[in-house]
Amino acid sequence: MNFKNSILTLAVASILFVGCKEKSNETDLKETAVNTEVVAPKVKKEIAAVNLQTTSFSIDGMTCAIGCAKTIQEDLTALDGVQDAKVDFDTKLATVTFDKTVLNQEKLTKVVESAADGKSYTVSNVKS
Repeated sequence: MNFKNSILTLAVASILFVGCKEKSNETDLKETAVNTEVVAPKVKKEIAAVNLQTTSFSIDGMTCAIGCAKTIQEDLTALDGVQDAKVDFDTKLATVTFDKTVLNQEKLTKVVESAADGKSYTVSNVKS
């Protein structure tokens, strides 16, 4: 009798598991279709060569290459007026080429220091 109850319980649980799984997949597909949007890439404005300035600075407080350095690099690159930004985790050095009529070193410093929780990173040794 115990064996029959165990088999019956296992069968019912299997049916419920498979039945719920199929509904979940259908719902996921519908939600994915509804939430899918086409986003055009942001086109950056050309920067005149006479307005280009390159600066480099040290960033203290980075603990990893992907979570810290990559995030800071993406934040800098996303700024209007930045042509190129590279953040090297190993050397703790950032190099940014930007339009000096749009940005300055202080604005770049604020972006880096406000990344994450606003307390993790500090900028030093700013050189242009």
